[in-house]
Amino acid sequence: MTLHVSLGTFRPVSAPDIRDHNIHSERCEIPQETEDAIKRCRQRGGRVVAVGTTVTRTLESGARGDGNVRAGAMDTRLFIYPGFCYKVVDAMITNFHLPKSSLLMLASAFVNHLSHGEPESAIMALRDVYALAISNEYRFFSYGDAMLIQK
Repeated sequence: MTLHVSLGTFRPVSAPDIRDHNIHSERCEIPQETEDAIKRCRQRGGRVVAVGTTVTRTLESGARGDGNVRAGAMDTRLFIYPGFCYKVVDAMITNFHLPKSSLLMLASAFVNHLSHGEPESAIMALRDVYALAISNEYRFFSYGDAMLIQK
């Protein structure tokens, strides 16, 4: 898969209401082989594990209502933040992201999604994970340590 990441992905979210944050359009492409692999995975009862926020955002941009994706090239402005209902991704490996980043919001949205929309428990769980990362001097940002978020 390909997602041409723009500066907008890394620009801090400064809008008082995150729904007002404007994320730049980015070009992405899901190959037919990926669509077919996800379809086979679903048919055998498997889970889709996204490695990285770029993969997560691309898969969710191409989501169909049945947990699968559609192959092809597209432009996406998908901004994933708490309240987003994930349709494709069942587990995610991601870095520890910086405060106020759209990437931290994407990870927060995933934790919230796994907690079935109980934002208080999702926020506390993510805060605990970040506190552990800070106390153990994990590295943050794109070339830092990573975490697996799953149910």
